[in-house]
Amino acid sequence: MRDFSKAKRIVVKIGTNILTKDDSVDVAYVRRIARQISSLLATGRQVVIVSSGAIGMGAGQLGLAGKVKGTKMRQACAAIGQPLLMAEYRKAFARYSVTVAQVLLTTEVLNNRKTYLNLRHSIETLLKLGVVPVLNENDSVSTDEIGSAFGDNDKLSALVASKIDADLLIMLSDIDALYNKDPRKFADAEPMPAVYEITEEIERNAAGRGSRHGTGGMKTKIEAAKIASNAGCRIVLADGRLKNVVERIIAGEQIGTVFMPKRKLSNRLRWILNSTAAGTINIDDGAMRAVRGHKSLLPSGIISVKGSFEAGSVVMLNDDAKAVTNLGSSQLRACAGKHSAEIKKLLGPGHRDVVATPENIVIID
Repeated sequence: MRDFSKAKRIVVKIGTNILTKDDSVDVAYVRRIARQISSLLATGRQVVIVSSGAIGMGAGQLGLAGKVKGTKMRQACAAIGQPLLMAEYRKAFARYSVTVAQVLLTTEVLNNRKTYLNLRHSIETLLKLGVVPVLNENDSVSTDEIGSAFGDNDKLSALVASKIDADLLIMLSDIDALYNKDPRKFADAEPMPAVYEITEEIERNAAGRGSRHGTGGMKTKIEAAKIASNAGCRIVLADGRLKNVVERIIAGEQIGTVFMPKRKLSNRLRWILNSTAAGTINIDDGAMRAVRGHKSLLPSGIISVKGSFEAGSVVMLNDDAKAVTNLGSSQLRACAGKHSAEIKKLLGPGHRDVVATPENIVIID
């Protein structure tokens, strides 16, 4: 369970509260992290960092006290803070002759299959070169409300771990572990050393908001654990301020909570599962049974269609599955409930009479 000796590709996520101090980057902490990661590289491992902290650093540079409010101001702070953050990472890793690279992401990059694959190839190349990619949400240009897309980079770190087939995701936070009860409300709450299944009770106990400049909480970490679980990737959630925390986790010490994977989907199915759905196809019980039985979805099983989308989009199938559809929303509405023999008459020659094939359908567990 905590034998990480064979973990060759590791993602380390560093939260805002851990990385910053007095509204600026904690330089000493960055140096300690750089030393530990450099030690991992020396053993032949590959490491990716997912780093928060840009907004907090920008706010500190501007002398802004308290939580920065408003999307525009947070975007401005991110634009100011991101180069400052990267400068500290570069200086810290240069002490160990390690090169770092900046990679900024938005949800649009991950939702588009082409840019998603380009990003994967880019990170793969950097890792082969012995470079440590430092990833962050591109807050200064993101079209989403900052923090709503990735939740203080918790979700982003899991998506990255899933995308690059990481063996381990280490989430360093001011939250030291998952507890069996809310420790803010119950004095007898105890940390859980391991989680094999994320239950409804665990999700209920995971409510909570993030820090002043961060947006993550236990809820976003649970969501991240679900994403990584589908990639066969273990997650360790731990107190990032513990001495030599990364090295001790790799050594197998019982620190924080380890989330064990539930299944390992193919890279394509993971992309489908983690992409934002462009719409919903409501299907009947018989069609859902067929989909669960690893069969194609046919137009005859469609009840209704919600949203406007093109062929090739990722859509929901009820609330139970996601799929890449072969037909656009207008075509689906035209052929809903119709049998295959009627489809050619409705859509004309050259159109497929299958809505989605098994290799493009993933069940949501």
